[in-house]
Amino acid sequence: MRTFTGRFAGKTALVTGAAQGIGREVALRLAREGASVAMVDRSELVEDVRRDAGGDAVAITADLEGFAGATEAVTRARAAFGRIDILVNNVGGTIWAKPFAEYEEAQIEAEIRRSLFPTLWCCRAVLPAMLAAGGGVIVNVSSVATRGVNRVPYSAAKGGVNAITASLAMEYAGHGIRVCATAPGGTDAPPRRVPRTAGVRVQRNAAPRSADEDRWMQQVVDQTKASSLMHRYGTIEEQAAAILFLASDEASYITGVTLPVAGGDLG
Repeated sequence: MRTFTGRFAGKTALVTGAAQGIGREVALRLAREGASVAMVDRSELVEDVRRDAGGDAVAITADLEGFAGATEAVTRARAAFGRIDILVNNVGGTIWAKPFAEYEEAQIEAEIRRSLFPTLWCCRAVLPAMLAAGGGVIVNVSSVATRGVNRVPYSAAKGGVNAITASLAMEYAGHGIRVCATAPGGTDAPPRRVPRTAGVRVQRNAAPRSADEDRWMQQVVDQTKASSLMHRYGTIEEQAAAILFLASDEASYITGVTLPVAGGDLG
């Protein structure tokens, strides 16, 4: 993917879920394109990304499922850079894939905590800084899985992200703050890395899948490809490109929208 040299020169950014996948690619590209980047993740693997980025970047470990963690991340980013021009809320992801009747109460709550609250808390934590600066950009990462099989709690969480995006954009446009989102479709990514020192709470369901769970996951894959007009998964680079566009000054007249990045699947 093409790098736009200097597109974010003089900008500061905070990227959540930066240790792996889409978040890692976004953080590295922001750094390559001139931004000072605070890379935030629950996993200490985010330190590897900071080293890969080089330059003016910091790594912050924080649990963003609670407001205290989101506040800490914003406070540390501001201490490092003085302000936050761009927030990319990337934390989230399906933990289980199963028909809704098969979900346990605790699993439903875990899905919502994972894929809704980090965005909600980080938006709340960053707003005072952006208001004080007279503007900023928030890009939330949602999903086209708001219409999909075997992920109802995740779909509910990402529907909430879409609502946060639209409502915040309306509420803060007069303060110079743009709020947009991307809605990725299925995305090819390398296997997730899990550090040996990870605590009891994990980022994904680490238990071996049963035959039923394998079948339910395959249903998700089949439905995702069928819903895409291109009938394929996207790449991490394709997802990052859309996020960076919305975060850049090139999108200065765009706010309040959720952009599907899913090969024609509108979710």
